Amino acid sequence: MIQDRSTDIAEIRQRVERMAEYLHLDAKRAEIAALEESTAKPDFWDDQSKAQTVMAALSGLREEVNSYEEAASAVGDLEVANELAVAGEDEELAREVERELTDLAKRVDGLEVASWFSGEFDHGDAIVTITPGQGGLEAQDWSEMLLKMYLKYAARKKWKVDIHDAPEGVELGIDRAVFTVHGRNAYGTLQSEVGVHRLVRISPTDEKKRRQTTFAGIEVLPVLPEDIEIAINDDDLRIDVFRSSGPGGQSVNTTDSAVRITHVPTGIVVSVQNEKSQHKNRDTAMSILKSRLYELEEEKRQAEIEELRGERKDITFGSQIRNYVLYPYQMVKDVRTGIETGNVDAVLDGDIDEFVVGYHRWRVHQEEAAAVSSGA
Repeated sequence: MIQDRSTDIAEIRQRVERMAEYLHLDAKRAEIAALEESTAKPDFWDDQSKAQTVMAALSGLREEVNSYEEAASAVGDLEVANELAVAGEDEELAREVERELTDLAKRVDGLEVASWFSGEFDHGDAIVTITPGQGGLEAQDWSEMLLKMYLKYAARKKWKVDIHDAPEGVELGIDRAVFTVHGRNAYGTLQSEVGVHRLVRISPTDEKKRRQTTFAGIEVLPVLPEDIEIAINDDDLRIDVFRSSGPGGQSVNTTDSAVRITHVPTGIVVSVQNEKSQHKNRDTAMSILKSRLYELEEEKRQAEIEELRGERKDITFGSQIRNYVLYPYQMVKDVRTGIETGNVDAVLDGDIDEFVVGYHRWRVHQEEAAAVSSGA
């Protein structure tokens, strides 16, 4: 018997129609028209940097509007297809409706999350740092596993990633990782990952094959627009150059192209070694330092709310936001939302949308509840 999916499709339609209000589509269409008008001016490309910023914004707005319009159109197509499948008892068409419904639900999830991004930097790029926590060498291995997971997730989202610093550990894994994710809503999306990630498994280095618990911390910062000025005194900087290192500490360049910048007053250290050009590595390191200093100023102004990085905790027991258990059973569970899955392999392969969307849905509900409570 053909299963009628009209109720599920109606639910998706309600979500799509509700999102139209949150996405402010009319305002976005007007902004697109204004930007398109500016790109047609003869002197538009005189300022290359500004022109590229405008083109990136225009591309992002078009993508967001087009994605909504495609989703709204897909709902109508599904309604028709479902009616035909049920009326004609067409099993093949019914299977196609099932596949399209699953795909559309994921697309609507993404649109729904995007509609919740209202922060100043939510729609922009993100700087992600992975730091090994408690667990020694095992934590370095876990950090490398997380790096691979996020690279695969970014590939699924069609985001570009630049790895700035990911030196290998002495025996396994990585000592740390710093990378920039370029893509629409990258910073807002990846806020779901900020915090401590806990791994439970059989130790790959223990001859007795005992269970090991390890930790790694994730930090996410926004890539600041060029028009945001952060005063940095050159006298406050200590800049060291060295050769980029590969496996086992081996030099991978014959010149001192890697750059380490220390901001002496704050103790912030940024290392970049992905480019062969020392100049490019220095520019990238300064950009990351700029974001870190901006965040530091935000924390000073709002000590009770760390709005750019989220709540910081020690990278150890009892502070995790998500548990990844490989032994004695297999499960990934988010401590905040309660969302869990037994398909650990898929998660480590970058399939984390369920956790990302679930976190932002939970976050919005928390904010709405807090607003109601404060207004009561």
